[in-house]
Amino acid sequence: MDHFQDQIKKLFEFGGFRDPAVHFDLDNRKIDVFLNEGEWIKKWIPTLVGNLEHIVRLFAKKESADYFYVDINNYRKDREQIIVELAKAAARKVVTESKEIRLPAMNAYERRLIHVELAVRPDVKTESEGEGKERCVVIRPIA
Repeated sequence: MDHFQDQIKKLFEFGGFRDPAVHFDLDNRKIDVFLNEGEWIKKWIPTLVGNLEHIVRLFAKKESADYFYVDINNYRKDREQIIVELAKAAARKVVTESKEIRLPAMNAYERRLIHVELAVRPDVKTESEGEGKERCVVIRPIA
């Protein structure tokens, strides 16, 4: 596993990032990366997270290692909180107005966050609808 960790650190150094902080949480299969590159990096973090995750997946397959969850500058952690808050607010509105709400298109992981968050609510139900990149969550009131 040390070889795998070294590869990830070298990847950032090779990419020209100044002093990247890379933390591996082996128990939770998570890699947290912190880049101090100024404001310009903010607009590229979503793309960078996806691309790094793809590379990590390839490294893991090569090393016969398990999948790792990748986050850069807490982008995913912050996004998860926003998605959960969106789900809660939408559920409150569905109950108040007694009509369904269709949320914006999201990836499978984000849709799952919504389904899990609202599964404990007896007054609403969630369903994913649509195909491909247009797939979204619809929240409906339970009469």
